[in-house]
Amino acid sequence: VSITVSDSAPALGVLWGKSNAGGVPHLLLAHLLDTAAVAELLWDRYLAPSLKVRVDDCCVGRGREFFALLCGLHDVGKATPAFQTKVPDLAVAVREAGLTWPRDASRAAFQRWHHTGAGAYTLRRVLRAAGWSRRSIGWVVPLVAGHHGVIPGAGRWSDPPGRGHAQGTGSWVQVQDAAVASVAAVLGVDLAATEPRHAPSRATQLALSGAMVMADWIASDDQQFSGVSDLARVSMVSARERAGAAWERLGLSGGFDPARLGGGPDLVRRRFGVDARPVQADAVALAEGLPGPGLLLLEAPMGEGKTEAALAAAEVLARRFGADGVFVGMPTQATSDPMFTRVHDWLSHVDPDVPLALLHGKRRFNPEWQKLLAGARFTGVADDGRDEFGVDDVYGVAGGAAGADREPGDVPAEWFLGRKRGLLVPVTVGTVDHLLHAATRTRHVMLRHAGLAGRVVVLDEVHAYDVYMEQFLSEALRWLGDGGVPVVLLSATLPPRMRRALVRAYLEGATRRTEVDLEPMPAPAGYPTVLSACLVDGGPRFEQRAAAPWRESLPVAVQVLEEGPRDCVGPVAALVADAVWDGGCALVVRNTVARAQQVYQELRAELGPDVVLLHARLTAQERADRTERVLDRLGRPGRDGGADRPERLVVVATQVAEQSFDVDADLLVTDLAPIDLLLQRAGRLHRHDRPEADRPHRLRRPTVVVTGMGAPSDLPPWLPPGSRAVYGEHLLLRAAALVAEAARTGGWSVPADVPALVARGYGDSPLVPPGWADAAASAGEKWDESQRTRAGRAASFLLSPPTDLGKRDLDGLHENATAELDDEDQVAAVVRDGEPSAEVVLVRRDTPDGGYRSLGGRSLGPTGEAVADEDVMPDVVGATIRLPARKTITEAALAELRPLPGWAGDPWLRTARALVLDADLTARLGGYRFRYDPELGLVHERAAT
Repeated sequence: VSITVSDSAPALGVLWGKSNAGGVPHLLLAHLLDTAAVAELLWDRYLAPSLKVRVDDCCVGRGREFFALLCGLHDVGKATPAFQTKVPDLAVAVREAGLTWPRDASRAAFQRWHHTGAGAYTLRRVLRAAGWSRRSIGWVVPLVAGHHGVIPGAGRWSDPPGRGHAQGTGSWVQVQDAAVASVAAVLGVDLAATEPRHAPSRATQLALSGAMVMADWIASDDQQFSGVSDLARVSMVSARERAGAAWERLGLSGGFDPARLGGGPDLVRRRFGVDARPVQADAVALAEGLPGPGLLLLEAPMGEGKTEAALAAAEVLARRFGADGVFVGMPTQATSDPMFTRVHDWLSHVDPDVPLALLHGKRRFNPEWQKLLAGARFTGVADDGRDEFGVDDVYGVAGGAAGADREPGDVPAEWFLGRKRGLLVPVTVGTVDHLLHAATRTRHVMLRHAGLAGRVVVLDEVHAYDVYMEQFLSEALRWLGDGGVPVVLLSATLPPRMRRALVRAYLEGATRRTEVDLEPMPAPAGYPTVLSACLVDGGPRFEQRAAAPWRESLPVAVQVLEEGPRDCVGPVAALVADAVWDGGCALVVRNTVARAQQVYQELRAELGPDVVLLHARLTAQERADRTERVLDRLGRPGRDGGADRPERLVVVATQVAEQSFDVDADLLVTDLAPIDLLLQRAGRLHRHDRPEADRPHRLRRPTVVVTGMGAPSDLPPWLPPGSRAVYGEHLLLRAAALVAEAARTGGWSVPADVPALVARGYGDSPLVPPGWADAAASAGEKWDESQRTRAGRAASFLLSPPTDLGKRDLDGLHENATAELDDEDQVAAVVRDGEPSAEVVLVRRDTPDGGYRSLGGRSLGPTGEAVADEDVMPDVVGATIRLPARKTITEAALAELRPLPGWAGDPWLRTARALVLDADLTARLGGYRFRYDPELGLVHERAAT
């Protein structure tokens, strides 16, 4: 039914919400109703059952009405002089309608009074008049105040500047009341009766805030919602028709159909076609037995089937607790890509109609992602930008968006592919940074929580997070626990302190207090093991199962190869060359790129082409190609497209061999590293079942040779400077003591000994020989201090400190907020600490023509414009590489390197930095000379002055 303007509020027909929506102004009331109509569709077709249940619970079953009303009132602050005077031509009609302001009103005060704060001020007054309690107003109003991505403290909006003229007095108050009353009336909502019974958790509030931003962004798209300037055409009927048409054009959809989700002891077989291994069966059983949303922590050795266990458990948790999707977080882009393939295959068996997305900065170059998107024709949703007045009011649909021609299926709607919206896709795989970003006090963080609220969160390789990243992970777990979001954590094994810290963080969120009793939490009673934790009757409940390993433990011999500062290469190369001279496959892991390059050169001279080098300073394409060839030759027997196992091969690698590197080596030679990482590397030894004859006779006993340390003696071992810089002396000395002990006593049983070794390596009990005690004590003190410093540094970026666990609302969440993080590198710089590094694209100067060539030699033209050719683009992008993480290099790269002029039209390359190499593939930057060697990768040295 159309709105009838009362005599007391004729200005509802002239108050505008958008100055230009498809060529005409858009009435404020029309925009409010459009947004309410979109909110109804979000509730009906997108929001997960788990989130709707939580909102319904606090609203006595009227969650849909409450959410639509909240979204319908989000921009009521635009009914103020501060906003309506922004466009002088439109302000004339407002004044003529009887809504005036002093001619001498302070323009500075008007500019300070943002419509988000004005809306919070108006809503607080109206809700008070409707009889709402202070407690209800206290949590609802901040959601309106924060609908542009930043939730301020009440002090920023509770006192209108300019003697109240910015907010408006007299007739302005009447029209503000009329705007609220009109929205409530057309929605059929009794404002007084809609007061929530109690406040939901802060995590639920934040998810609602994100859902409100979604509704506003969709309804602000002027290609979907053209302007309506005649109040006679404004009605909820027309708003719902417009919203429904926009929803279909945009192709928006939600997640799992609960009817398709399974469970039970045969779930692994139904999803993956193989019988469940013991640890997989235990994970499913514990997920089935959880009395409420909780956390599963699965620790198992490499090759045990953790991924399949996690996905099966996630399906059970989604079915039981109303989640409609999954987020799988991985440590790196390189590990995200293969996981995306596995999740895509799993999803095709669970519910092939659910949208799926890969989340990392180079996803456009992932072949499977490209193949997935090939089924839809996208027409260009504009990315986030400033609003029409140049204010940081990001809508995410600046310039509007047309829809995509798409069939139902796993292709995400184009709308979801814009910046900040990735986690809103029901099923996502990406770097863990996306979850850690949700734990930072950044603009529009609520959008990430709107996505996470209805998911099961799966995090792999959690042992890879240091104390700095752990602060963000713990903060994220607190919010997930507060929101009742099920979580599955996967690790080869965890130090006891970290295991307890992660469980504690989730339970702190669930209980909303820092005093959590972890005494009932059992210590691991075997390996592999699965632990469940949840809240029952206000207290933690734990259950643990220790599974029989899929394979029997291997007796691994441990040896130490003496190495000192004078010769770090010769002994290693000689040992490996001798070991594989008449056949065998060896993996050599070095802690720095320089050490890997040096030993590779020595081995290449001895063994010729039977040596492969892998590290992070190869170009992206070269690294991917080499990795694929190694996995093809040393991977699981029967791997699709796999070649026969070579008679002889040596892989020299850096830490890239620690994560998701499924190779089977006959011999491991590794630099000393913290004990958990040493054991990770040892997991590549005799990894797959093969006939004994497939391995050379003298390599049939799994053997780890540890380098990068002096021979065990009464004095502390020598440790290479690079290893100390990467890992710190404290953990290396404790690992060296365990290695020396194993070398004396016959080695390790892997994986049976893994939990105890990790516990000792990260424990506090004396471990080193007496002659090392002073050095170890000094290293321990430095380590403790650095850990405290790094944890404190992370605290300044956290979304909300643990001391806020008892708060009932989000007021002031973004006080002292960190800056906008525009890309993955900026996010990583905040959540990963570490020395910053720059990523560049290597190109060659084309001397004869004065233009450029790709690293591979293809002509790019005078300005690089040939990247428009689809055949040329992969050659250019494949030459992406990350420079060494040195401050002078990074600063020089950021200051001096720019995209080639011809890259301006490409959405990724237009922000890429080109490092132009001379004819001999060299360049100078930041006081260093760089050379790209086709075999060694990027080599750098200090440039001669």
